[in-house]
Amino acid sequence: MVTRRNFFTGAAALVGAGVVSRIGAASLPEAPMMSSAATQSPLMPPNGRPYNPVVTLNGWSLPWRMNNGVKEFHLIAEPVVRELAPGMKANLWGYNGQSPGPTIEVVEGDRVRIFVTNHLPEHTSIHWHGQRLPNGMDGVTGLTQPGIPVGKTFVYEFIAKRPGTFMYHPHADEMTQMAMGMMGFWVTHPKNPAFMPVDRDFVFLLNNYDIEPGSFTPKVNTMLEFNLFTFNSRVFPGIDSMNVRQGDRVRIRTGNLTMTNHPIHMHGHEFEVTGTDGGWTRPESRWPEVTTDIAVGQMRAIEFVATDPGDWAFHCHKSHHTMNAMGHSVPTMIGADHRGVAQKINKLVPDYMVMGERGMADMGQMEMPLPDNTLPMMSGQGPFGGIEMGGMFTVVKVRKDQKPGDYKDPGWYKHPVGTLAYEWKGAMPEAKRSSSGGGQSMPSVAPEQEIEMTVRKPTGHGGHH
Repeated sequence: MVTRRNFFTGAAALVGAGVVSRIGAASLPEAPMMSSAATQSPLMPPNGRPYNPVVTLNGWSLPWRMNNGVKEFHLIAEPVVRELAPGMKANLWGYNGQSPGPTIEVVEGDRVRIFVTNHLPEHTSIHWHGQRLPNGMDGVTGLTQPGIPVGKTFVYEFIAKRPGTFMYHPHADEMTQMAMGMMGFWVTHPKNPAFMPVDRDFVFLLNNYDIEPGSFTPKVNTMLEFNLFTFNSRVFPGIDSMNVRQGDRVRIRTGNLTMTNHPIHMHGHEFEVTGTDGGWTRPESRWPEVTTDIAVGQMRAIEFVATDPGDWAFHCHKSHHTMNAMGHSVPTMIGADHRGVAQKINKLVPDYMVMGERGMADMGQMEMPLPDNTLPMMSGQGPFGGIEMGGMFTVVKVRKDQKPGDYKDPGWYKHPVGTLAYEWKGAMPEAKRSSSGGGQSMPSVAPEQEIEMTVRKPTGHGGHH
């Protein structure tokens, strides 16, 4: 829940002397805080120019105050506790009570002033990823500014010149601060609300963590072997669904601040990439897709019309990114007969369980003890049993009777008669196969169809054979 604690009146706080003289010693805007990990309703603009607000998946948008025509925001960089999914919390760093921090929404042409107070144990800064702004507001510690010392407040001020999809994150001790979850989303709406209108506009960031089973704090030195891949620092089944009305035009904006690329795939609909962090793509440059690859540091806005009702999976197509708490040193045991070994081990370890001899699906059904604060690799129940997914996975729920502006979860889809896959119980046709001399199945070739080939040995490059 957002705490606004005298948000519009402000409170006394420490600001550098140079900043005080520039803004007339005005009191700081209060910093709203968020404790809930649920998706919050869109923030309708209470003042300033109108826009069509976004919905941050498992997040929220930051309120502001107007001060002589300037939109003022206040971010607190601080340690936070984020629930990744029910049953697991993480000690992260973020902004205003959460990681990622709140989404900042402004309108093209707005003058924006952001106060950033540092409650971390080390200096920090904020880089406004993709923005056109004065060089001294770009937020690169040591290059364009000194780091924000512990306990101090810096001010960034610029005009939001270009509409589009952006991020914010530190450019100070990035290896640590990014690995600990310091990031947030930024949307600059077009000054004309009728430009590229959509009915639903979702935003979220991709991030990853390496948190040992039983522990709470990410390992910041990990470069490749992360074990938790997240949408807005949430893993399935803790990620909310995106609930839309049949016929809605839907936009989903995603930014990647992980250490690898992510091919984001949607079931049941094709979409077009309509925007990047470099701007909107021209209509003649778009083509239909069902998967778009988002590289590190990139953002993509996709759009589609929700034509078909149902519960449609939306996920990263790297299979390890839809798992939780993976162990990278687990051997493959498919086909191994554990029975004799399992009996011997059970005499010493009564709770020992055989895993992996038939694949990994059984692990999703096992109720085996886990270390504290650890999620199973595959969890989440659907209407037909275990979904056997984790990590970067959620569902787009398209419903005919979902009211405009209603984001509540409508529950599981009820399939019309005759539209659900079912077990075949009739006679099975006999399979016909042909085999090559080596035992591989392949079409047979009649003698009169034999192909004559001439092979020419390349010349030159002596020693190459």
